[in-house]
Amino acid sequence: MDFRDSTDEAAFRTRLREWLSVNAKQFPTSGDAYWARAGEWHQALYGAGFFGLSWPKEYGGQELPPVYDVILDEELAIAGAPARPSLGYLVAGLGHHGSAELSRRFLPGMINGTERWCQGFSEPGAGSDLASLRTTATRDGDNYVIHGHKIWTSYSDVADWCLLLARTDPDAPRHRGISAFIVPMHQPGIEQRPLKMISGVTKEFGQVLFDGATVPADQMVGAPGEGWKLAMTVVGHEREPSTLGFAARYAKLVRQLAARSQERPSTELKWAAVQSEMLRLHVRRRLSEQLDGVTHGSEGSLDKLLMTWVEQSVGHAALAVAGTRDEEMLGTYMYSRAQSVMGGTSQIQKNIIGSRILGLGV
Repeated sequence: MDFRDSTDEAAFRTRLREWLSVNAKQFPTSGDAYWARAGEWHQALYGAGFFGLSWPKEYGGQELPPVYDVILDEELAIAGAPARPSLGYLVAGLGHHGSAELSRRFLPGMINGTERWCQGFSEPGAGSDLASLRTTATRDGDNYVIHGHKIWTSYSDVADWCLLLARTDPDAPRHRGISAFIVPMHQPGIEQRPLKMISGVTKEFGQVLFDGATVPADQMVGAPGEGWKLAMTVVGHEREPSTLGFAARYAKLVRQLAARSQERPSTELKWAAVQSEMLRLHVRRRLSEQLDGVTHGSEGSLDKLLMTWVEQSVGHAALAVAGTRDEEMLGTYMYSRAQSVMGGTSQIQKNIIGSRILGLGV
């Protein structure tokens, strides 16, 4: 495989580097400071022509090949800039399952950053077992009335809209009684409860309580009972490393840790170097498959496991090299612990791989 830039890709990379050399340092990259300005960073990238690269022009994208997203991720990491805003899974969910009217109304603001979004999937009793969710949406004339409790909801306190899963048919089999909605977040009947993370971040996650909030019936995404299909599209997209853009950041952190090591690299650092290079090559392979039109289903669980292993290996290396007194590296280690839970636990991913790929237990 030849992964060298084409003429157009090289020109794009050069233009991006020049823009980042001026703008990247204006934005924080971690902690509450990052979350406070994440929307501003999103709009800055979009305004400069560096966001929504592979998404449809009809909604504000540029319809470029996915390799441009990889170039963006690589250059953001090299420049020490904030990561690319993670919205691809929401764009995929609404774009694949929403009506033309909903897509035209909501995708442009999602992509250009003028409207903020959150994802209302997980609940205190329904994380990896998402099909057991208890939030309900009951039809009342032209609206649905929502009652329930969501958790781990990124951006919930600043979001304008929430892509929400709720049970609309309590008598249907649990996977078939769930529907998806675009819920306005600025209304009575919604309570925000921020969650402080072990890494010290207080603004990333939140609990959201719905007590009589309403959503217009025409803002259901898909037909009643089709929420599970949307959920599978969203989590499948969320689990692909080639769309998350973390591989370059892991490799950069490993290089930084190696430069800080005064003696021979620790075992943890050596293993993190091996793991990050493995993920880089895996992402390249996935990119090649995307360019050839190959799509993946259950294989996304393999990708998610690889992401987990690498992030936690790098986290262990950060702790081994820097120790607990380095607040930034300690935060890196602490955050890495969540990787085996977010987006579906590692145990769930192994079950999917065993049943759907290896055919075990069939």
